[in-house]
Amino acid sequence: MGPLEGIRVVELGQLIAGPFCGQLLADFGAEVVKVEPPGVGDAMRQWGRPDREGRPVAFSVIARNKKSLTLDLRKPEGQEIVRKLAASADVIVENFRPGTMERWGLGYEALSAINPRLILVRISGFGQTGPYSRRAGFASVCEAMGGLRYISGFPDRPPIRIGLSLGDTLAGVNGAMGALLALQQRARSGKGQVVDSTILESILMVTESLISDYDQGGHVRERHGSALPGIAPSNAYPTRDGQDMIVGANQDSVFRRLCDVIGRPELADDPRFATHRARGENAEALDAVIADWTRRHDADVMIDDLAAAGVPVGLAYRAPEMMDDPHFAAREAIVSVPDARRGGEIAMQNVFPRLSDTPGGVRHAGPALGADTRGVLRDWLGMTSDEIRALVETGVV
Repeated sequence: MGPLEGIRVVELGQLIAGPFCGQLLADFGAEVVKVEPPGVGDAMRQWGRPDREGRPVAFSVIARNKKSLTLDLRKPEGQEIVRKLAASADVIVENFRPGTMERWGLGYEALSAINPRLILVRISGFGQTGPYSRRAGFASVCEAMGGLRYISGFPDRPPIRIGLSLGDTLAGVNGAMGALLALQQRARSGKGQVVDSTILESILMVTESLISDYDQGGHVRERHGSALPGIAPSNAYPTRDGQDMIVGANQDSVFRRLCDVIGRPELADDPRFATHRARGENAEALDAVIADWTRRHDADVMIDDLAAAGVPVGLAYRAPEMMDDPHFAAREAIVSVPDARRGGEIAMQNVFPRLSDTPGGVRHAGPALGADTRGVLRDWLGMTSDEIRALVETGVV
């Protein structure tokens, strides 16, 4: 039993931001019912790289541990079913453009009148208020406006995007955290509330002192490639066997240990490198010294020596290296779980963080479209087979 066992969640969102919030709640035991359009389902079912038989894979991960209920939210009958689900739900997650839920008669005022204990998690690009609230807000745009894109990449090239929809997943994390905070407050007050999680502000949240640096010193953070300004040595270095090895030794004591390993102990007392600020100011020269050493040795030998000396070090892993790494295996960071849609198992990342007494877990991959429609309508709403059949015939479910 996960820590959220007994919590009922209705997930109305599609693609990544809302569903990732639902995934996190489901991972820790909440009963998450994913609402999808009849016939086509969440567009995420068609996104991402295909498996060896040409079937997209991403939905199997983001919809894991969930139930699938098909429901046409554009029909009054579908909207009425959401109201009935809300009566016994603890949390509803949605990531439509602000105003959509109200247009359907499913705004918080309407839903909380049915269930005052209900928590509504609203995930959007720019939030429920403000001049940009009605704009469509994909992660790519919000990552740019939140400051991430401008500082990503190399100074002589245009900004780049990282190879993940980071803004979406961070907004999902904030939505899940907000739901947990609201559940805690509900335990005190007995009342639910709205959680307003935005992609824009989820990116802004993790920009460290970027705003304060400008406010107090007039500093505009720029792109610096694979390193951070003023932080050295902390970079990717080439190895003799053609790999990229990441070394982080910017703390004074750690830097001294690095100097011993590379056979240059005198560098720890060199005025150019003896302090954190000095190393930051002379990062280019320091990186050249370290790279001259790394390119003369194979990665595995250097990693063993540096790790033994207490210097943070590692390779830039791809999926194959993660799946072969003994540490990942020992901690079961990657698990294989049943995937009924494929008739076998699929490997994916495990549930994090780890709880000692009530850990989460991956029980199954994303379900087939509508696999749980009849069960949810029967168990949650007490509908009869004839009532469900009528909904099917009219295309509501």
